[in-house]
Amino acid sequence: MNYRVLGRTGIKVSEIGLGSEAFVGKDDAYAQALFETALKAGINYFDLYNPEPYIRDSFGKAMEGRREQFIIQAHLCSAWIEGQYQRTRDMETVKSAYDDLFRRLKTEYVDLGMIHYVDEQKDFDRVFQGPVIAYARELKAAGKIRHIGMSTHNPRIAIQAAKSGEIDVIMFSINPAYDILPPNEDVNTLFEKSTYQGADVLSSTDPERLALYSLCESEKIALTVMKPYGGGALLDAGESPFGVAMTAAQCLHYCLTRPAVACVLAGARTKEELLEAAAYSELPDEKKDFAALLSQTPAHRFKDKCMYCGHCAPCTVGIDIATVNKFADLCAAQHMVPETVREHYNALKVKADACIQCGACEKRCPFDVKIIEHMQKAREIFNA
Repeated sequence: MNYRVLGRTGIKVSEIGLGSEAFVGKDDAYAQALFETALKAGINYFDLYNPEPYIRDSFGKAMEGRREQFIIQAHLCSAWIEGQYQRTRDMETVKSAYDDLFRRLKTEYVDLGMIHYVDEQKDFDRVFQGPVIAYARELKAAGKIRHIGMSTHNPRIAIQAAKSGEIDVIMFSINPAYDILPPNEDVNTLFEKSTYQGADVLSSTDPERLALYSLCESEKIALTVMKPYGGGALLDAGESPFGVAMTAAQCLHYCLTRPAVACVLAGARTKEELLEAAAYSELPDEKKDFAALLSQTPAHRFKDKCMYCGHCAPCTVGIDIATVNKFADLCAAQHMVPETVREHYNALKVKADACIQCGACEKRCPFDVKIIEHMQKAREIFNA
């Protein structure tokens, strides 16, 4: 298992984590077996959005006597009301649900207190201008949550959260299908094939998503990933908007090569699926490679946009072309050069200035990127 730093929190997390949907409708024996499988595989990052009492109880039992092995991302505003899960902003319910969380987890703190599921502008305004964010601050001041986070599917909302100064981690839905869509307040449209027939669907990453990735990278706000498989649609050629099936490893690799991503929460329903995801770091590059597939799909073929896949290598003069393009894209998305990005660029052994325009890289690029032009743009950005 590889580990990454969770942005400015400084916490070291496994790049593959486990989401809690796997525990829905399962008994405690199943849950404990899945926890053991995860821990033995090196997974230390767990999302807990579920308010179901039996799931929280299973988490608490698994953590008992080994709290330090679990980095928990637990959600505020998720409640169990009359036998049903509900997202709520009613503060009496929010507080009682979080008190219940601590009782059942048998812990004095959670690592990330995630404000749950903020996709609409009016909801964002209500949360960040009202008692929800005040309660999150109160919990943080008391040491009951170490860092404040938020979950969303909407890049426009995520950008506002990142700029608020309140949020250290954003749980965001990332995969190549969602990345080509413009922002939307209705998460259900992300799963509909008709959505991909719209005139505003792109053949490269949507600019507002690029802006989000860039902002989070430069501000050291970590992204943890939900929906890496698009609810399973990307693994099925009949359901995928691209008309072809991706593998789990290709989906994970796509997510983990996006800027600011620290951990991908795998949608594992069985021990076998969890182990498949956890084995990602041990796979050879050709098993992870998504470039050939996304550059030749029957629908929404990615084109003339660097996907940081590395197929352009090796450069004749030793430029790390994918990394240079990533840094330049981060700056272009924000219309400025963040100091952190400039520092990373300056640390490269060979910079864009060294390009001799031989064109060897362009012949190898599966996305028809005009790399020589990109190197020129990078020179202009970082030499300005």
